[in-house]
Amino acid sequence: MSTNATTEKLDVRGPHAGLLDWLAANGVEYELHKHPATVTALETARVERVDPRRFAKTLVVELANGARAIVVIDATARLDLAKAARALGTTGVRLVTEGELTELAPDIEVGALPPVGQLFGLRVLADFGIHDDPTISFPAGSHRFAVMVDRAAWERAAHVVYADLAAAIDRGPIWAR
Repeated sequence: MSTNATTEKLDVRGPHAGLLDWLAANGVEYELHKHPATVTALETARVERVDPRRFAKTLVVELANGARAIVVIDATARLDLAKAARALGTTGVRLVTEGELTELAPDIEVGALPPVGQLFGLRVLADFGIHDDPTISFPAGSHRFAVMVDRAAWERAAHVVYADLAAAIDRGPIWAR
């Protein structure tokens, strides 16, 4: 399916009011950006003209005991489920389904969850790969809106815990693999 066909099916809500209220209440200054509808974090980073390593991909995992957590990696990374399980102190994790995301956050477009656990009663773990970036961008609850924030201010307000979460990606030449 082409991106245009996919984006035609997307919800077109505005930014999540709860997120904007949370940012203001926690003193996290932000820039709100409207952009053409996108499906992936990598596409959003591109249309936002943001380094994809500074655009947060927000995922929700379920632990072996049924608890859930938000994990945050940069838009270029893949989540390593074994690393996430170790970081969360559990025997295993799985990504939640789209239906489960809708139940968790019915006023957020699936795939546009902001990395703010307090909005959903979840803790937040972020990959070390985003720790040193001065700013970070992430979805504002919609496929058409993103926010850019001071990474350290978001980190403090969201009580982010850092861990090694990203899968090692072999970026060497194919002939050398």
